[in-house]
Amino acid sequence: MERKNLKKLLLLLAFCACLTAACSKQPTQAPAAPPVEATDWEYIAQKGELIIGLDDSFPPMGFRDEANNLVGFDIDFAEAVCAELGLKPVFQPIEWSAKEMELDGKHIDCIWNGMSITPERMESMSLTRGYLNNRIIIMTVPGVTVTSKEDLITLNVGTQAKSAALEVCMEDPIYEELENFFEYATYEEVIMDMDTGRIQAMIVDEVLGMYKNSMRSVSFNVSSVDFGDDLYAVGMRKGDVELTQKIQQTIDGLIASGKAAEISNKWFGADIVIKP
Repeated sequence: MERKNLKKLLLLLAFCACLTAACSKQPTQAPAAPPVEATDWEYIAQKGELIIGLDDSFPPMGFRDEANNLVGFDIDFAEAVCAELGLKPVFQPIEWSAKEMELDGKHIDCIWNGMSITPERMESMSLTRGYLNNRIIIMTVPGVTVTSKEDLITLNVGTQAKSAALEVCMEDPIYEELENFFEYATYEEVIMDMDTGRIQAMIVDEVLGMYKNSMRSVSFNVSSVDFGDDLYAVGMRKGDVELTQKIQQTIDGLIASGKAAEISNKWFGADIVIKP
């Protein structure tokens, strides 16, 4: 074959090879769009349940009864809210000191267990408004009335050691003047000494004091003065604004309907729910 014809043949074969490769090449596909992440409320609604983190040893908010059933004010209140929202409440006992980690890791969806509003929690969580005011109150035996903190100076006064009530009391100027002030291992022991007359007054969390009063045949007096407010709220993840609004709106509805008062009376013998 002549050199010229051989050269033409080689060029033709090269052209055909390029054409075949071009024809066999698959068209480039556009990258798949990332999945759209559900909003905080959509995430809960799709699951159909609300996982509620709590300390299950905090009467009367959430605790175990003699049959080991989980009961308490917050249990009933959360169940009522979930019923309105069409959700199944799932109560998950947690280590209280690790509650923020449990929440951020999505092991739970909220914290609902007599949780106080603090500046730190306002920064790290999305909170509802306060629904209960757990004031630190003064309770006295029948026949004894306290109209000012100074009245405590003449009385034997008790509270639980390492309690919030003790901390608040110690920060008050009146504490230095209480010569007959006693600390007990438990509030049960405080109440026992109230009943036997060894002490005449106790400083206690309102939710606990009112709960104990509701079960007594003869109630302790509740002073008109107290050691300050301690508001309870429900806590969600910081970005869960829509879920927080849903729960807040439902709580407001239960207050308006009287259901919240009904639950409060069951556990405290009085309506101590904060009105919007």
